[in-house]
Amino acid sequence: MRVAAGQGFWGDWQEAPKLQVRSGQVDYLMLDYLAEITMSIMQKQRDRNPAAGYARDFVALMADLMPDLLERGVRVVSNAGGVNPLGCRAALARALARGPDLPRRPRVAVVAGDDLMPRLDQLLAHHELRHMETGQPLCSVRERVAAANVYLGAGPIVNALRDGADIVITGRSTDTALTYAPMIHEFGWADDDWDLLAAGVAAGHINECGAQASGGNSLAEWRSADLRLPGYPIIEAEPDGSFVVTKHPSLGGCVTRASVTEQLVYEMGDPAEYITPDVVADLTGLELHEAGQDRVKVTGARGRPAPDKLKVSIAWRDGFKAVGGLTYAWPDALDKARKADEILRWRLDYLGLAFDEIRTEYVGAGACHGPVAGAPPENLPEVTLRVGVRGPRRGDVSRFTREIAPLILAGPPSVTGFADGRPRVREVVAYWPALIDRGAVESDVTTETAVL
Repeated sequence: MRVAAGQGFWGDWQEAPKLQVRSGQVDYLMLDYLAEITMSIMQKQRDRNPAAGYARDFVALMADLMPDLLERGVRVVSNAGGVNPLGCRAALARALARGPDLPRRPRVAVVAGDDLMPRLDQLLAHHELRHMETGQPLCSVRERVAAANVYLGAGPIVNALRDGADIVITGRSTDTALTYAPMIHEFGWADDDWDLLAAGVAAGHINECGAQASGGNSLAEWRSADLRLPGYPIIEAEPDGSFVVTKHPSLGGCVTRASVTEQLVYEMGDPAEYITPDVVADLTGLELHEAGQDRVKVTGARGRPAPDKLKVSIAWRDGFKAVGGLTYAWPDALDKARKADEILRWRLDYLGLAFDEIRTEYVGAGACHGPVAGAPPENLPEVTLRVGVRGPRRGDVSRFTREIAPLILAGPPSVTGFADGRPRVREVVAYWPALIDRGAVESDVTTETAVL
């Protein structure tokens, strides 16, 4: 069975899932929209509009693709629901009602239960939800918590597929489960088939970031891969847990041992302990073999029993921020930018503005990797000064935004390039990772399938 990756993040190329479905045979289309920052953005949207909080792109995409999906028998598994999966399905129902006639009405399932906010205070009476890096208990910022979503595994997705769902919409599911849940469903893997589940996790990790496994964003392949019309990865899975990573031959990109290896080590902590809600995968024994043009076979995953805790993604309001910048031209571009930063910081202090943090970058002079080799500062043709502030008071951050433009005339010379106007003040919705006992969550996870 073939699971095609169609999206690697919210904002990924909208044509990719269409090409995956229309360019060859696939059984499932996996669409991954969520990251920690994405959940925070969606929560901010839902704060402004209770009907929002999901990946809006998904709705338009499904309305466009639905005739193809139903005709070809392709089922979709996606975490596009974000912090409002029921709202996502309601929007999809409205879009389909406005669309063309379909051969039949699709069955759409929603996975609910990852949202812990309705009973957060009840949970805090028994679970401290300490920050995984600082150890700070969540009660210290409770009044500023905006959202709390637990990472769910494959179980509820499998239930939805068994219930006949054509489309499965989840909230905060793990990214990998979007790929290996269909494998569990198709092959009948048991909950304690640890090695098989670990193989599914490996397949899901390769699939979850879209074109990164098929030549995109690749240090090894970016020069040679034709990325004008890239083929996103497809997992060809076998019941024994082995699988081949490939792509549609009519599309660009490439699937090589190097491209797959790069994705495997992406966002990887300890490869011996890749922890998911369903299994702890050991990926240190993976073997990758070229099995033909754009075909890489992967074997060797091992698994251990699932952990007794689940990860919780918590969004909390942590003040305000703004970022602005100016570009300075040769000669002495870096010196001008440094002088402008010095003047700006003095003026902010003069105005009595209080910030938790002020950060400065000199883009073009080594902001990413240090000094540019072979380009001493006096020879740089241009440098962009980028300054960001973060603080507890919106008023102070707003005043900062009015201090960038005056530097054009009341500062060093030769400001040039594009200017985006006054910087916007944005609320900081910060990320708080925590752990919670599995038993506090699993009984509340539900799937609901409806015909749209």
